Amino acid sequence: MSGQGACRQAHLRARVYREIRDYFAARGVLEVETPILSASGNTDPHIESFTTRFSGHSDAGQAERWLRTSPEFPLKRLLAEGIGDCYELGRVFRNGEAGRRHNPEFTMLEWYRVGWDHRQLMREACDLVSGLLRARQRSPETQKFSYRELFLHYVAIDPFLAPETELAAALERYSINPDGLGRDDWLDLLITHLIQPQFPADRLTLIYDYPASQCALARIRKGDPALAERFELYLGPYELANGYHELNDAAEQRTRFERDNARRRERGLRVVPLDENLLALLPRLPDCAGVALGVERLLMCLAQTDDIREVLAYPFAVA
Repeated sequence: MSGQGACRQAHLRARVYREIRDYFAARGVLEVETPILSASGNTDPHIESFTTRFSGHSDAGQAERWLRTSPEFPLKRLLAEGIGDCYELGRVFRNGEAGRRHNPEFTMLEWYRVGWDHRQLMREACDLVSGLLRARQRSPETQKFSYRELFLHYVAIDPFLAPETELAAALERYSINPDGLGRDDWLDLLITHLIQPQFPADRLTLIYDYPASQCALARIRKGDPALAERFELYLGPYELANGYHELNDAAEQRTRFERDNARRRERGLRVVPLDENLLALLPRLPDCAGVALGVERLLMCLAQTDDIREVLAYPFAVA
């Protein structure tokens, strides 16, 4: 990036940070700061973490530390301790993710609302992003789809009932290697290859009520089918945010972490230590909803670029 380009992105980032902080201050949501280094990691088999080692006195704690992939776990610990509505705007790290749309070090905005569910929070996430766009003379339309409605509308497939063969057949022209792919993998590929590219450039698209198998850290609502109380927010074809009506069942959360680690073993990945501090406090987590928003992805949309390097002072290759 040129010197002038770096200056422009720095000013844009500073303005957006100020607008985000003003937005939450007006709503009584507290800004907090949590550790970047942790004794535990993210078990998600689709995310790889960086690790480092502490060389000081052994009494200080576990030597190996994991750079956070999100501030989610410490924020939930604060919520369990009674801090109330809160947010963090800070750096996170993901190994192996670099390119036009990813940088291994990036900024995440994550916030939690006590007493809310995922549908209430997705309206606030949409309101925040809409306001940032309006401040730049852009007026996006908004459209909401349940996960099932999305698939029926764009590819005429019922994601809960269609056999895997039908899901794979819809992607036949892409010559995707099916080895190791399961139902959720095919559904994800349908979104990224066939559905996402069709989203209008200046539309905010909200998708909610995912298959229970894609629950991550969300609650599951019983029914036929059972649904994960989760949402995602897109601006044009870019995924900006992922939110949940948060699970507060420690036994169920431990089971999900252990299932993630089992998948990691199957894939030859390292097993990640569980966050026992979170699990100990999870039964005290109030009914709440939380969402994480990728700030660089948002800045890309505001700057109208499809290259993340255009919104970073120094991208990974030259950092």
